[in-house]
Amino acid sequence: MKVETFLNLIGSDFYTGIPDSQLKALCDYLMNTYGIHSKHHIIAANEGNCVALASGFYLATGKIPVVYLQNSGEGNIINPIASLLNDKVYAIPMIFIIGWRGEPGIKDEPQHIYQGKITNEILETMGIPYFIIGKETTEEEVRLAMSNFFKVLADGRSVAFVIRKGALSYGQKPVYRNSYIMRREEILQHIVTFSGEDPLICTTGKASRELFEIRTANSQSHKYDFLTIGSMGHCSSIALGIATQKPNTRIWCIDGDGAVLMHMGALAVLGAIAPQNLIHIIINNSAHETVGGMPTVANQIDLAMIAKACGYPNTVTVNNFEELDIELKEARSRHELSLIEVKASIGAREDLGRPTITVLENKRNFMNYLNSLK
Repeated sequence: MKVETFLNLIGSDFYTGIPDSQLKALCDYLMNTYGIHSKHHIIAANEGNCVALASGFYLATGKIPVVYLQNSGEGNIINPIASLLNDKVYAIPMIFIIGWRGEPGIKDEPQHIYQGKITNEILETMGIPYFIIGKETTEEEVRLAMSNFFKVLADGRSVAFVIRKGALSYGQKPVYRNSYIMRREEILQHIVTFSGEDPLICTTGKASRELFEIRTANSQSHKYDFLTIGSMGHCSSIALGIATQKPNTRIWCIDGDGAVLMHMGALAVLGAIAPQNLIHIIINNSAHETVGGMPTVANQIDLAMIAKACGYPNTVTVNNFEELDIELKEARSRHELSLIEVKASIGAREDLGRPTITVLENKRNFMNYLNSLK
């Protein structure tokens, strides 16, 4: 189904969400039509943030908003749905559009399998009626679903469309780019050179996939790395938990701008504790690249200064490899919490592979290595 047809049937004029590869047609359409943030469309920091924004729209206009998300973000919307939207509280209605990663019977990555299994169970538990849209779903079927949904929405309750892979289409293919020159994979190669055999925690998405391939190309063990699949926004907190228990071991954390924005409170906790053995690197391409490349607001803020305000004693932003190597060397030599924001271009190799070991093997090898250190 064409995304324009789908949205015409929904009839909303406000959308907020977190980009998802399963919803790329929707995301590209909204970006082309409204941009990253306007009175009609806002790419938010996390899914709970989206629900709050949509609630504000409803309170101001009385109109039904739309929140789009990958099903992995359902956990972030449970609290505001249960404590704010619920018809026994403020009875704020909205329409959720949920990309169904890990649908049972469809091959997907490990982090999506269980989430895919319980996607609709979560909606049922929260009392949210849903309609599944696939490639064969007709316009008339969606029109009928919306007719039924309007009755639910009128009672101050929410509804959801669950979107199967390839269900929505959009004729235009926008190209997302920025003006930075350093490729993320090359940045990771520099980091690996300086981190040596130190434990390294890497954020979800293409960064972890690239790191795995770099280790393979270098004939290095994968035991040094914990690849945070899923749990977007939490790798720095995982790194902090490790750093506090291994104070004599230097810990490296590779983060992304979208992940940092999703749970920025982690910066405040890190800055307050300020572990002397942690190096926090944010690769900032100002995009949700792994799920399609839609922009984040990270090009409009200073992440290094934010970290400084949160208590990080050492923060810096670099734009080229010469600066990067200098700052990596400095961070490695000091005994204080350090943050390096690295401005990166958007893009990855077309033939980028995926880890060839299981996630349980990754955990076991990493834990065994950690246990061998002081």
